[in-house]
Amino acid sequence: MDTQTQHGWWYRQLFTNWKRFEVIYVTILVLIQLGVYLIAPDSWVGMLSGVAGTLCLVYGMKGRKISFIFGIVQCVAMTYVAWISHAYGSFAMDIFYVISQPIGWFMWGHDEATHTFSTNTRRWIFAGAFVAWLIGWWVLALLHGQLPYFDSINFVVSIIAQVLYICKYQENWSLWIVVNTANIIYWGTLTVQILIGATTIGTLGANLSQVALQAALLFNSVYATKVWASGEADNEGGLK
Repeated sequence: MDTQTQHGWWYRQLFTNWKRFEVIYVTILVLIQLGVYLIAPDSWVGMLSGVAGTLCLVYGMKGRKISFIFGIVQCVAMTYVAWISHAYGSFAMDIFYVISQPIGWFMWGHDEATHTFSTNTRRWIFAGAFVAWLIGWWVLALLHGQLPYFDSINFVVSIIAQVLYICKYQENWSLWIVVNTANIIYWGTLTVQILIGATTIGTLGANLSQVALQAALLFNSVYATKVWASGEADNEGGLK
């Protein structure tokens, strides 16, 4: 009897078919989140968002449906962090993320392979993402959001990336690399502003947790690009 029949769905989703490298880097990423909380323990919600977000995208890298359970925890926590930080683009995005989690759960309901677009279609998608970013920048600037040029990436490019993610298109990870890089700069800038007293909006711990989370997600997005392209994430969704 093989592992697939010996153990139930939850065990298979959580613990089977991990490489040693993956176990090590996941452990390090989670410990970084906990370490940030110990440095600035003023936002346990931010820490929860960071840990759940890391696990969400790591299991997403593996192509596993359980990703969406961690995802809904992360999105609810992150919605609060974005609101207190006046990151209105992030706040709107997190509302969308919350709604998208059960949709992703349904879409990944059966074992299936990942997909990829043709070269021409891929170019149109990336061009559309760029135009959407410019429009989002303009709208968020009108709303006087913080750093609208970065927040727009999180607002509009993330929507495109999330749709591609729940539809299991490999190109989602390329867009997430852009989003994660922009978010590191965005939350890093807000952290510096708090440290130098330039703003009192948000908390140091919440902002630091998001810097650590986005750095973790950037690393995971780069690695996931390789995993999905190689077919290792195919047929990992689970039957439940």
